[in-house]
Amino acid sequence: MKSRHLMLKLVSAAVLTALAASPLLAQTTGTTGTTTTTTTTTTTTTHESVTLSNQFGTFAGSTTNSQALVQGLRDGTAITLTGPAPTTGTGSSTGTTTGGTTTGTTTTVSTTFTPATGPMGYGNVKIALSLAEASLAKAGITDPTAAELQAALNGGTLVLADGTSVDLKGVLAQRAAGEGWGQIAKADGFKLGEVMRSPKAVGSAAANGHAHVQVEKVEVAKVHGADRPAKPEHVAKVDRPDRPSRPERPARPDRPDHAGRPGG
Repeated sequence: MKSRHLMLKLVSAAVLTALAASPLLAQTTGTTGTTTTTTTTTTTTTHESVTLSNQFGTFAGSTTNSQALVQGLRDGTAITLTGPAPTTGTGSSTGTTTGGTTTGTTTTVSTTFTPATGPMGYGNVKIALSLAEASLAKAGITDPTAAELQAALNGGTLVLADGTSVDLKGVLAQRAAGEGWGQIAKADGFKLGEVMRSPKAVGSAAANGHAHVQVEKVEVAKVHGADRPAKPEHVAKVDRPDRPSRPERPARPDRPDHAGRPGG
């Protein structure tokens, strides 16, 4: 009898222990599933960004610049690009210690601008950068400066050393104006599909004699927000015409005196 009673106690204790462990196991499993999902999403986003940054690293001048371009276009936020300070002296000064330090070793310049468009998906980011690269290559620029990149995206004018100039409508400026990617490519004489396969080659083929031009300065177009239609001026109220004065009523004629009654 005591043996049976002891056995029942042991079985009850085992059941209670199993029930107590079930919620903890379920909670652990749910947490693991959530963590796995979050990690997968983050990895996918990072992969797209890294892929585009690597693809346009040479065009942007550095991986840091290409990362800034991709992220800024993706989020619609300010983009800061850095590069060597432009040289203004002649080649004879390159050999000196001072000249060498100034031109390429330590001196850099930063260019910050805000995209003319809002946030874009990674697919649109790739199209925008491809069209910008093709438009610069068409102008004879295959190793653009930060200012030239800004002009290719937001619009501007490249003033060449020979006094001529090249107007860039700006890929993003045209997009912000409501044009489609195909229209933007066609305006520059490109086919969008060919640009996406090899933007630099397509642009260079359409260079029209421009080969590695020297840009003296870049005049960047100012980016404005979407222009709001001006409010129409309020039309002045038309003065109501004065009411014509009522004509005076003619005076009633005096009543004739009543003649006396006959026989009166």
